This record gives sequence, C-alpha cells and structure tokens, in this order.
Amino acid sequence: MTTTTTIPTTFGAALRRLYLTRFVVALVWAALVLTTATAAGPWLTTLLVVYPLVDAAAVLWQVRVTPGTARSTVAERVNVVVSVAVAVALGVASTQSLGAALAVWGVWAIGAGVPQLVAAVRNRRTGGQVAQMLSGGLSVVVGGAFLAQGLQGAETIAGTAGYAALGGIFFLVSALRLGRVLREKES
Repeated sequence: MTTTTTIPTTFGAALRRLYLTRFVVALVWAALVLTTATAAGPWLTTLLVVYPLVDAAAVLWQVRVTPGTARSTVAERVNVVVSVAVAVALGVASTQSLGAALAVWGVWAIGAGVPQLVAAVRNRRTGGQVAQMLSGGLSVVVGGAFLAQGLQGAETIAGTAGYAALGGIFFLVSALRLGRVLREKES
C-alpha cells in the first residue's frame, strides 16, 4: 500500500482527530456497557441508543469536511441513515428483551460494516484505511453472529462491548497510521 496521498493534509489531520475521538468514545462506552450488560432498563437503553447516534454524527462530520465534491458520499450517507434508524430500533428492542436488542445490534453491525468497508476502500489514498477495511469486514461477520445470538434469545449484550472496544482499537490504529502518513508528507 502506498503512503502517497492526494487528499489535503488538513483533511488527514481532521480525520486523525476524529479517529482518536472515536477510539476514546468506544472504550468508555464499552466499559459502561459491561456494568449493565445483563440488566435491561433505562440506563442500558440509553447506552444502546447513544452509540449508533455517535456513529452517525461522526460519519456526518466526516462527510462535511471531506475535501472537494467530486467523490460520492453515498456509502457514508447510507451509514448515517442506517445508524439513526437502528438507534430508534434499539430504543424499542431494548424494552422488549436483551435478545431483541442484540439482534438489532447485529443488523446494525452488518448494515454499518458494508458502507464502512466501501468508504475505507475509497479513502485508502489518505492512508490508515487498512484497519477501517478490516473493521468494516469484521463488522459484517460479527453482526451476523450477534443477529443469530439475539434470535436465539441471548440474555446478555456483553459482546457489544467487545465489538465496540475492537472497533475503537481499529480507529486508534487508523489514527496512528494517518499520523505517520502526515509526518511523511511534511518531510
């Protein structure tokens, strides 16, 4: 993979900051979910609704700061729509059962993973996108497992904490890689 970039340095730096922020948010969220992963209630519902809304906001911000209008942002916009719809669905499902919430989370992981993979492939010239490609692909696979567990009546959503933490680590790796690309570009 080449480290040459055709995207302005300011975009790369902004993307790096976004990835670092998403890393921190994912780890904090995961820690909070682990405290309540087996107890349905308003706190868990709030946590489940917040995570996809944060994802949607981050993707919208990324679309807004993307330089130029020549490239399509369809994958990112699909991700936003899916994430907002899932936030609503999680709010409803988490009042029914943990299994229902986990099944919805699985659908979201699949629905958000595909556009993440597409966007990462398309943005690969900015550097630091290999981790995002892996994250998108794993999101689809793990989402399928969450969906199956949820449909079988899972009694915990602790796996979502691991999913978020791993996603956060992928964001950290991307941020570190982008930092290296930006330093090389400045040299």
